[in-house]
Amino acid sequence: MTDQLEDTTPQTWVAIDIAKRSHVVLVEFSHGGRRHYRLRRQLEEVDQFVSFLHAQDQPVRIGFEPTSNYHRTLAFRLAQEGFELRLISTVASARYREAMFNSWDKNDPKDAAVILALLKQGLTQFYYDPLVAGVHDLQEISKTYHQIVLSRTRIQHSLLTHFLPLYFPEMDRYWHTTRADWFIRFLLRFPIPASIQSLAQDAFVQDGLEQRVPASGARRHPLS
Repeated sequence: MTDQLEDTTPQTWVAIDIAKRSHVVLVEFSHGGRRHYRLRRQLEEVDQFVSFLHAQDQPVRIGFEPTSNYHRTLAFRLAQEGFELRLISTVASARYREAMFNSWDKNDPKDAAVILALLKQGLTQFYYDPLVAGVHDLQEISKTYHQIVLSRTRIQHSLLTHFLPLYFPEMDRYWHTTRADWFIRFLLRFPIPASIQSLAQDAFVQDGLEQRVPASGARRHPLS
């Protein structure tokens, strides 16, 4: 949930638009001036950036919008340096950009300005680093399993809505949890009706039984 925190303490605001090769940084100082530049994902430039932030007279508050895992290394370094970090919701950023610019068009400098505006208004989330919290491996395993489930579901829907209606329309009623594994193996062995017609009836029945009960006797993955 996004928190709205009012803070009028003079400070240096730092908005970072995360990208794959280089980040766009927008800094607003307590006197109102701004600095806008690119930060490449290289150790030397990150060291210079950290030194620049430490040199500020006012407290530094940093906000960024997560992008894949490209923000993780920079955020970890900044947190270790003792800076206050805030996470900007992707949904909040998109909605605010539409309201501010009345356009769907986006670019890195514009995104950094949106992040800065949300940061200054306190429309942010706390940044939670799973590596520091000790749950990094568990989170990555969970995310990987989530992607596997999504991929399996997409394949299933593709089969049921695109492949079967063309080649085996009568087989949709046999798609059940108890038969899904066998059914996938059957489709791998007989992808089109012609592959079935190439066999005699007895050979087809025997082949189908072998697909239903793997030779090893162990349960196989439906896509193996």
